[in-house]
Amino acid sequence: MRHARPCRGCGSVKLTRVLDVGRVPAADHFPPAGSPVAASESAHPLAMDLCASCGLAQLAADDTAADEPRGVEPRALREQAADAVARVAASHLLRGSTVREFGSPHGGSWLPLLAERGFRTVTAGPADVVIDGFGIMHDADQRAAFAARAAAVAPGGVLLLQYQPLGGIVANLQWTALRHGHFAYYTLTALQRLLAAAGMEPVRAFEFDLYGGTVLLAACHTGAAGRTADDPAVRRILAAEADGGLTTPAGLRRLAAAPDAQAGALREWAEAHAAAGRTVAAYGAASRAVALFALAGLDARLVTCVADASPAKYGRRMPGTDIPIVPPERLAEFDGPVLLTIPDLHDEVLDAWPALRGRLVTGPAGEEVPRP
Repeated sequence: MRHARPCRGCGSVKLTRVLDVGRVPAADHFPPAGSPVAASESAHPLAMDLCASCGLAQLAADDTAADEPRGVEPRALREQAADAVARVAASHLLRGSTVREFGSPHGGSWLPLLAERGFRTVTAGPADVVIDGFGIMHDADQRAAFAARAAAVAPGGVLLLQYQPLGGIVANLQWTALRHGHFAYYTLTALQRLLAAAGMEPVRAFEFDLYGGTVLLAACHTGAAGRTADDPAVRRILAAEADGGLTTPAGLRRLAAAPDAQAGALREWAEAHAAAGRTVAAYGAASRAVALFALAGLDARLVTCVADASPAKYGRRMPGTDIPIVPPERLAEFDGPVLLTIPDLHDEVLDAWPALRGRLVTGPAGEEVPRP
């Protein structure tokens, strides 16, 4: 199926629907706990289109208004940021003296890490180092967003762009990465074209395990002196994307059945525990869990509560359900399994709440994950 809306990256109208979740709650609006669950909450379409011209996977439409309570930056994200800056520095890509950051609505900042290395923060105009950690995906106009970041990079400077690659999303069936407010899902192939249109090119790629696979891409102005675009990691990622057909509808077909399959498995798991008289809770009131909970038809009878580290979410509930969001210490009141909605939080949660050892489960169907 093709659609008249133009591509967010190149303006082409050659868009094909590759994933359609249906109508779900807004991913970033957490209503007050105890408020009635209105049918209109689950009335927002959620789908992904793929552009045949530039290969950009993108949010088909978004009729929601951003209203997400501020979350707490996970330790895993902070640790990966420190590792990333160290690796970029070791690659001699951190030159100059100024840094500018395009922030993410999810919080967190790399500016303190750059300050430790002698960089001075600027909030306008060109900078020697420009950082975007999971921020650019929140721009509905991708072409304008890349142009703005390119304009922010001083001559001879570098843009550090962190993203969750589409290849990992497909390989791990992470369809919940598709959510309102996230307008683009990147392959390096599509990024290369978006950067080229803004007068930039990738020169180095760094890979991390975060979120099932994360890439930090270093890009410079095309033909910048002293920069080379011949990076083995860049070549390997591009080759893997071509082999997997990740810029074609066929390459993304695996995602199509994942929402219903995972939601059904989660529902069966929760019902089995309820039938056995066990109390189930969850940890992580994450926006990416909203559509999954809604499709699974979960309610407080099946999942008693969702604990979260962010006080801004206390007194609220998961969208489209009556499941309240509570402080983590409330989990001590139950002895049943706790579904971890973001696996990267596992070690951090156990360090903070060791009583949960042996109770945390992860995966769409609540699979046990052995840990040392």
